[in-house]
Amino acid sequence: MPGPGYAHFGAEERRNLLAVVDSWLATSDAHSRPPGVDAQVRGLERELSEYFASPHCLAVNSGTSALLAALAALGIGPGDEVIVPGYLYTASVSAVVFAGATPVFAEIDESLTLDPADVLDRITPRTKAVMPIHMLGAPCDLAALGQIADDHGLFLLEDAAQACGATYRGRPVGTFGQAGAFSTNIFKVITGGDGGFLLTPDERLFQRAYSFHHHGWYPYGEETGDGDQLFGLNLRMNEFTAAVARAQLGRLDAILEHNRTLARALSAAIPARDGLRPRLLHDADGDCATLLVYLFDDAASADAVAKELGTRTLLHSPKHYYGGLPELASLMAGDARPSPFRRPPERPRHDYRAGALPRTDDVLARSLALTVGLTDTYLGADFGLTARSTPADVDAVAERCRTAVAEVLGP
Repeated sequence: MPGPGYAHFGAEERRNLLAVVDSWLATSDAHSRPPGVDAQVRGLERELSEYFASPHCLAVNSGTSALLAALAALGIGPGDEVIVPGYLYTASVSAVVFAGATPVFAEIDESLTLDPADVLDRITPRTKAVMPIHMLGAPCDLAALGQIADDHGLFLLEDAAQACGATYRGRPVGTFGQAGAFSTNIFKVITGGDGGFLLTPDERLFQRAYSFHHHGWYPYGEETGDGDQLFGLNLRMNEFTAAVARAQLGRLDAILEHNRTLARALSAAIPARDGLRPRLLHDADGDCATLLVYLFDDAASADAVAKELGTRTLLHSPKHYYGGLPELASLMAGDARPSPFRRPPERPRHDYRAGALPRTDDVLARSLALTVGLTDTYLGADFGLTARSTPADVDAVAERCRTAVAEVLGP
């Protein structure tokens, strides 16, 4: 079972898909819509804007495209630096690289998200933006990171791909900065099969992002308008994806409550003990609860318990770990092959090899994720519950986990 939304596919999704088939709307292009027909993509954008209380929403074909469109809209490119956490998904850093900017990795703390103190140490005159990534569905310390961005005149671009519906102090993540990027692929809280969306409170940023995602058109498919005309790509969401995502959005609150109920029960059944404690949460009530993460005092114990459970620690997921991205290290060392659309730096200023962020390496090596609503073997999340688990499943998983921990740490 991938993300929790995948488990909740039902009649509403089928009804919306059939509506697309019946009207044969296979594009969000306004010029191809019959008069009076409300396209699924536009409907989704309006409903997302309302749900997140965000003035502007742009639906795109992936969370990666949402990040790239945001970077383009913000004017971030060659010569600029973007601070990102050492624990992320490769899409986040890929978007920065393809924008022509330079990613600067910062340490995470035991929340598995950006450490604000280390972000401060990474700021240079070239820094243009900070990219908090709400990893594994839990919010970053947005108060501290937002204050740093404000104090230093930096953009705050939230990567909320894994955290649709998460909140921080009662407010949805993805709405704190100049822009927030989300994903709706099958491993996310809600899904359209694929796709993503961008939120922004800024009308000019929305116009630029729209132009970038749709061949330079103005919103919504107009040839003229106010703002900047950009060379654009085709990053649009299709009608079938939007049809499923609209139905899933209607289920989001119920999905989150289901995740959180399962997570509370599993957490209560696996209490903290000597050598084991839950992940730090900056807002426990706002966590999507797709995963339950525990930290051990040392990597050897974490590895031993993971082996007993047939899984692995979070360090062993190369595409989610800065040290597991050899293409990035190669590019910054002067090799142009990993990114064919940019020239590598003549004098690399940053070290991307494993070991460059010792605290991040240590935290990930000691972290074990138990599944709740999300199962992703590559992420190192393949033991635990699914979105369809019962109370009996909770008891069985907790018992197996407690036994494995006791075998390694002692009773």
